[in-house]
Amino acid sequence: MSTTWNVLVTGGAGYVGSVLVPKLLAAGHRVTVLDLFLYGEELFAGLRDNPNLISVMGDLRDPVAVKTALKGCNAVIHLACISNDPSFELNPELGKSINYDCFLPLVQASKDAGVKRFIYASSSSVYGVKKEAEVTEELVLEPLTDYSKFKAMCEDVLEKEREPGFTTLTLRPATVCGYGPRQRLDVIVNILTNHAVNVGRMKVFGGSQLRPNLHIEDMTDLYLLTLQLPAEKIDGRIYNAGYENHPLMQLAEIVRSVTGKVDIDVVPTDDLRSYQVSSKRILREIGFAPTRTIEDAVRDLKTAFDAKRLSDPLNNPMYFNIKRMQEVGLR
Repeated sequence: MSTTWNVLVTGGAGYVGSVLVPKLLAAGHRVTVLDLFLYGEELFAGLRDNPNLISVMGDLRDPVAVKTALKGCNAVIHLACISNDPSFELNPELGKSINYDCFLPLVQASKDAGVKRFIYASSSSVYGVKKEAEVTEELVLEPLTDYSKFKAMCEDVLEKEREPGFTTLTLRPATVCGYGPRQRLDVIVNILTNHAVNVGRMKVFGGSQLRPNLHIEDMTDLYLLTLQLPAEKIDGRIYNAGYENHPLMQLAEIVRSVTGKVDIDVVPTDDLRSYQVSSKRILREIGFAPTRTIEDAVRDLKTAFDAKRLSDPLNNPMYFNIKRMQEVGLR
């Protein structure tokens, strides 16, 4: 029998949230979204009549907005953050305020509101660059950037706040790819596909560097799975979540195999850092295995481009976090 929750999804109007929220509703959960809705207030227009969806337009740093959003919730999926290194580096103070400073207040407010399960989206970037072929959860974290450092620090905060009746789970996702109603075109597979379809050529810097990716449908299925597992199965656990670790050049070749004859320009780079993760533990312990490939993600994006579902995909700030943050002057 499936368990239904009243779930707060912070950042629920973002890339992952735009796929996750409809799935949660379809599974019978009640969902509250707390988001600034920077990428469009109409994202869930088709769900407006659904009595199980509540939207709170507010800032994660505002205790009143957080308290309002948490009302009646017994689970939290915390997605909200300034995503990835370049977005963070645009305004490091802003990044720290959203990604770290308000994390403990959110966790404590969740406990005060009676939340029983808190699922945190960390990042596989917390490992830094490792020589090991198997980058497992047991390895020491060596974050290289402020973005990944604060992700790691939040993991520690969550572990300290864990207590009986307040189940916590940390997921370290690979880079998510594929089509979502709130599309991002500033992550590697999506960038390559956008350029392949809409320019006819791709640019690869280096090419040998490994990058872990995960289809957005698999990532969102994982969140649904973690709501169904018994508390004792996930409490205090940390899991990598990825599909395969591909060299950049191989990713470009996968994109070309799906999109057709496309030129690949290889540009030399000094930055040959490889990131990789092993997702064996999550398979072994909770049975999660991705079912979609990188090809599937590319195919879904190509379908969206071909159907003109994305407006001016090479320039529209709505698909690029940094451009949109600059456009609205986010502070």
